Order: sequence, then structure tokens, then C-alpha cells
Amino acid sequence: MPQALLNFLSEHFYIPLYLLTWLISVYAYRRYFDTALKYLPILIAYTFFTELLGFLIKENYQFQFFSESRYAWHNVIIYNIYQLIFFLFFFKVYSKVIISNQIRTWIKYGSYACVLAYIGNSIFKNPLHNQLAFGHVVGSFILIAIIAVYFRQKVEVENPYPKWRNLMFWVSLGLVGFYVLFPVILIVSHTKFDIYTQFYYRNILMACIIMMYACFNIGFLLAKRKAFR
Repeated sequence: MPQALLNFLSEHFYIPLYLLTWLISVYAYRRYFDTALKYLPILIAYTFFTELLGFLIKENYQFQFFSESRYAWHNVIIYNIYQLIFFLFFFKVYSKVIISNQIRTWIKYGSYACVLAYIGNSIFKNPLHNQLAFGHVVGSFILIAIIAVYFRQKVEVENPYPKWRNLMFWVSLGLVGFYVLFPVILIVSHTKFDIYTQFYYRNILMACIIMMYACFNIGFLLAKRKAFR
């Protein structure tokens, strides 16, 4: 295997991981094609192409957005857009699987709050060149709160199928594993960068990505359609 390919896979392993997850999601699609997660393969494909484009912008001048050399490698705008779409996608998913109408209303208001957080963040930080960390943190907290309500519902509502057969359970588990630490890492990286580098927070973030998509893949492979709730 060429050394360049080995270097790419070691430094950007998450890109083929997203592709693998998409392939598995398509393979298992018949298990959840009529559920609230029916559009999840599209989101995973979007994730893959976002990361691939981000890599190309950073490494290849032909894909760069800006003509000025100091901004040539800036690709953060695609991640800012992606993260907002990611949050709104899952807010919509949970609004379909949560039973309580009151909680669904709160999720709707949470979606509005997330969008406003991104808009407000864009006023103080140029989203073309800066990560919208405040919006990411607000969206993460809202998503975690929604998932906590979902897990509480899973305890209260009887289901003849075990939880490990429910794709929604595995997706929620993966999201919690990532978004519990994601805002902490963002805050540390923006306030205490020396601590961020000293304790290898990026490696922790990469480990969280592996854990989240591992949960997704386990769910795709173990899920049964009738167990979805």
C-alpha cells in the first residue's frame, strides 16, 4: 500500500469510517425504512462528503473557497452548516419518537433556540473563518436533554423486544457518547488551548467519533424493525 495512502488513513480514518457506516446503513435499510430514521443514510452520506470536501479544501488549492492565500485553507463554513443541519435532523427525529405532546413542543422551541444561537454566534464571529462554538455548545446541550427524555420514556413504556434490538436505542447511545464530551472539548479548546493540546483532547474527540459510529453500526446490524420505538 502506498505510503501516502497509509498516512491519509492514519490521519483521516474517520472519512472511510463514515463511508463504511453509510454502506452498512444502506445494507440494513429494510429494517428501518418506515421509521423516524428513514433519512439517516442521507445524513451519513452528507457527513462523508462534508469531511471529504473539508479535506480537499485544506489540501488541494483547486477546491479552495478563498483567493487570498491566508484564507485558502479555511473550510470551517461547511462544518458550521453541517453541524446545524445535524442538530435539526435529530431534533425532528426525536419529535417523532417521543410520545408526550408537551415534550414535542419543547423540542420545537429547542430547535428555534438552536437556530438563534447559530445566528447570534454568526454576528460576533465570521462563520466563513471561525467555528461557531457557541452554537455547537447550545445545540449539544439541547440534544442531550432530548435524549435524556427519550431514555426516560424507554424505561416507562413497555416493549416486548429488548433494547439492543432497537436501532433508535443504539443511535441515541452513540449520540450521548459523543455530545456529552463535545461541548466540553470545544470550551476547553477556546478558553484553555494549552490544556487542550497538553491533554490531547483531539484524540479524545476522535475516540468519541469512533464510539458514536460504532454504536450506529451495531444498531444497523442488530436492529429489528418491529423493535423500533
